[in-house]
Amino acid sequence: MKLDKIYEFLNKKFPVSSALDYDNPGFLIGDKTADIESAVLALDCTDSTVDIAIENGAKLIITHHPVIFKGLKSIKKGDIVYRLIENGISVISMHTNLDTSKDGVNDALANTLELEKVETVIADDGFTYRKGELIGEVNSNDFAAFVGKKLDTAVKYVGEGKVKTVAVCGGSGAEFLYECKKTGCDALVTSEVKHHQFLDAAKMGITLIDAGHFPTEDTVIEPLCELLRREFSDITFITDHYSPIKVSKHE
Repeated sequence: MKLDKIYEFLNKKFPVSSALDYDNPGFLIGDKTADIESAVLALDCTDSTVDIAIENGAKLIITHHPVIFKGLKSIKKGDIVYRLIENGISVISMHTNLDTSKDGVNDALANTLELEKVETVIADDGFTYRKGELIGEVNSNDFAAFVGKKLDTAVKYVGEGKVKTVAVCGGSGAEFLYECKKTGCDALVTSEVKHHQFLDAAKMGITLIDAGHFPTEDTVIEPLCELLRREFSDITFITDHYSPIKVSKHE
């Protein structure tokens, strides 16, 4: 299968044109005419991801975070971009377009947290997140524990009330806290929450959970892999869930 067929499918499903202005998604490294027999999917293109690709003879890596985000002033031996080019490995990255599109990051996070009646909410800046309901109402402490268990991570949170209606935004989305409150959400699950945002949430009476950037977004990798396996049954797709960031869970 030619690489360009895979890219065409991804671009149709998660249009690069829908990405935010600052972003750099799309076909970033390699040869669109290359024949692809296997590919690796990962949130980030780390050295671990490149190692897995080399070990499995994969000539394509598909990531969420762009392997090239800002201008490169140099590429040296040992750098990830150097290793990719050296080993003839192409890279496709689907970033903010994957965040907001149907079956993307936010839908995957909503599904992982078992939300029902999920709907898309369009923020003032045009970015979208998801809003849904839990099967039953729970208190904020139990909900935070549930989020930590489902995402297999430690969480930081504020909240004292009951939780039924939940907003989710994988990655950095705490700025939507104020809109979430206006739309009747009892809780927001996201990451990279600032100290003053926690304080604001506590004052507003909304449960705000910081579950980490990687855990909230890595939920999309397996569903994306299954989507590609169904579309391209002749290609072997491998997932890499490695993150160098360690979380200590205090018992």
